[in-house]
Amino acid sequence: MSPPATLSHLRAHLSSRGPVLRSPTARLFDIPATGRGAVFPAEAVHEVYAASARHGSAAEGFGLGLALQAPGTLVWIHEDRGRHEKGTLYGSGLREWGVETGDLLLVQVPDTAALLAAGEEALRSGAPAAVLMSGWGESRAWSLTASRRLALAAAAGRTTAVFVRTGAQPQPSAAETRWSVQATPSRALEAGAPGRPAFRVSLLRSRAGVTPGEWIMEWDREARSFVEPKTSGGLVSAPAHRPAGIRAA
Repeated sequence: MSPPATLSHLRAHLSSRGPVLRSPTARLFDIPATGRGAVFPAEAVHEVYAASARHGSAAEGFGLGLALQAPGTLVWIHEDRGRHEKGTLYGSGLREWGVETGDLLLVQVPDTAALLAAGEEALRSGAPAAVLMSGWGESRAWSLTASRRLALAAAAGRTTAVFVRTGAQPQPSAAETRWSVQATPSRALEAGAPGRPAFRVSLLRSRAGVTPGEWIMEWDREARSFVEPKTSGGLVSAPAHRPAGIRAA
């Protein structure tokens, strides 16, 4: 895994790659929830909020899983403050998660304004399959206008945008979905092996009209998707309908 790039390096990289040719059919995320399938546009902005600051890593893990539903190059942009609070990414850990580090471009920015500018530029270029933005704390830079710009850029570049926020409260935005995430105990595998990463995920809002709900999900690195636990054990979804898995349609 190479060191994080600066914004100037990001521009050079995107310029050299150019937009990726994609199928004329819009890409969707298929989220089977409440006993029926629910689809969301992939070429849009999706907000992921950490339920509290201590769940920041879980929120980033969930956001990373959403971004990986779009196969191809992933641009991951980090604010300096978040990196100082939580530490830097670990290459071996990313590979264990299922990330092909050769398809990952890390970008380091000083604040939320730079984060949004870099995200918009990457999205509009159409070069990456997904853009993951990791923010930390409240910021006036994240406004309804800024979210609309990101949404337009995602649509123009036909690219998935995931904005993970830690230490911040939801506010009006143009995001397609809004999620709240916290870590939850994982279920041990055979012979006491460590279980899959587990998340308690709440859908707070969906422009597609999906009813908000809460589910327990585990990350399956082999399938590169979120799956429901095989046994309930104490991991019970709420409301009491089948937990959702997330996969690419």
